[in-house]
Amino acid sequence: MRVLGFMTGTSLDGIDMAILETDGETLQGFGPAAETPLPDPLRALLGRTIAVALQHPRGTPEPPLFAEAARAVAQAHFEAGGTFLRSCGLTWSDLDLIGMHGQTVLHERPSQGRPGRTLQLGDGDWLAQAAGVPVAFDFRSADVAAGGEGAPLAPVYHIARAAASGLPAPLAVLNVGGVANLTCWAGGDRVTAFDTGPGNGLIDQVVQARTGDRFDRDGRLAAAGSVIPEVLARLLDHPFFTEPPPKSLDRYDFSPGPTDGLALADAVATLTAFTAESVARGFSLVDIRPASLVVTGGGRRNPALMEALAGRLSCEVADVESVGWRGDALEAEAFAFLAARCVRGLPISFPGTTGVERPMLGGRIAAP
Repeated sequence: MRVLGFMTGTSLDGIDMAILETDGETLQGFGPAAETPLPDPLRALLGRTIAVALQHPRGTPEPPLFAEAARAVAQAHFEAGGTFLRSCGLTWSDLDLIGMHGQTVLHERPSQGRPGRTLQLGDGDWLAQAAGVPVAFDFRSADVAAGGEGAPLAPVYHIARAAASGLPAPLAVLNVGGVANLTCWAGGDRVTAFDTGPGNGLIDQVVQARTGDRFDRDGRLAAAGSVIPEVLARLLDHPFFTEPPPKSLDRYDFSPGPTDGLALADAVATLTAFTAESVARGFSLVDIRPASLVVTGGGRRNPALMEALAGRLSCEVADVESVGWRGDALEAEAFAFLAARCVRGLPISFPGTTGVERPMLGGRIAAP
């Protein structure tokens, strides 16, 4: 199938798009990929929606704002996808399938017998009608309903991508988005994956609040500041870091509050160290010891973070481009791959990745 995958991360920075030729098991070809910035009005709408979602009581009707945002997300995908396809000399009719992750506005992991909650907004039915192409969406709900964490979902694609590249196990892939998540593959079906802790989210939050910029460009603030050990220790004093995997996070499960009294550069340096130390502690919970860690997501473009990771891990740290992967497109590729698996009735989450009891199907298909 020729599948267009869409991904919008918790950083609210843009819509990633990638075309994949796949049957959901193997990768036959990599089509074009692109990113378009999230329109400012949509980013503002999603900010309001997230604030409401974080306060939304369990078991109560969804506020109308959720449906409004879901439709707006789908419309933005349609506009971005149409422009992208035209730039490639393609039309919607050239696609067999669309995979839309949607915008996460709430993710609450299960705890003490209480099931988790997760919500990715994106009106798959509207997009299918507008594009005239089937849309796979709502990838996480079935896993959460079965008692799983609902995240991460990309590991099955990381393994397929490694196979297509001829990369041997053991393999470790770190995605640093708003949250950081780790895939450790020992070969065959032996995989452990989990969220390690905050990724770029807290750094972005502080930079945006204090400067109006959206992130620490090129890690300049972190490089100019000093890590404050006692503040770092407070950030790390959280039970999440000693819990065994699989485990997941919402971007808003942690707060940058302990850095409030610090100079901006010191706050950013300390939060950058927090992300790196969280990853190192995550590695300590896994028996797999790969020779190298390949890093994807926006965090790979932060030299200060990459240096902090290299200083804390006993393996080589490199970006995914070093092994021939497209870091800017990897998550969009993953949801194209997962969409193909949904259509073919193949599992997308596993005991070692989300904690479900058995491999789980997932996703819904909206027909045009």
